[in-house]
Amino acid sequence: MDFQALIIVFYLALLPPCFPPLWPAGSAFPALSPDQQSGIRGKVYLIAGNRMPAPRHPIDTSGGQQGPGVPSTVCVFELTNDSQVVRQGTSPYCQAVHTRLIRQTNTDEKGNFSILLPPGTYSVFTKAHGLFYATRRDEKNNIAPVEVLPGKITRVSCSVESDHKAVY
Repeated sequence: MDFQALIIVFYLALLPPCFPPLWPAGSAFPALSPDQQSGIRGKVYLIAGNRMPAPRHPIDTSGGQQGPGVPSTVCVFELTNDSQVVRQGTSPYCQAVHTRLIRQTNTDEKGNFSILLPPGTYSVFTKAHGLFYATRRDEKNNIAPVEVLPGKITRVSCSVESDHKAVY
């Protein structure tokens, strides 16, 4: 880690106490009792290089690993439709998401993360360089929807694109 990145990490570590909690007492966000813990757990993968299937490299349909796990920021928003974001051109990157940010966390160095959430349906983005990234959509054009069930941890797989674009 270079010196500038170390300074940024240190600075960000100091920020949370400066801001009031996202969910003050009495807000609409319910407290989770230990027997009702629910949320999401997963990994952020790097998507890069030649992703074109070939006879010796078939498409992985098992839902397995998509690339190396990478450190990233994972943002959970209220369920977000494509009409509620500001895109950067025609790319999958969003400059702004116009729904409420519910939770945000940094992954570990291997891309693993875990976030406690109340039951509901959310949109999960990764964030890099001030832009939000998600490519999956449902039939209603909701972005990266994830359903969290009471007392269950939902497995999630996210991705980020490298500076060297993936080729399909």
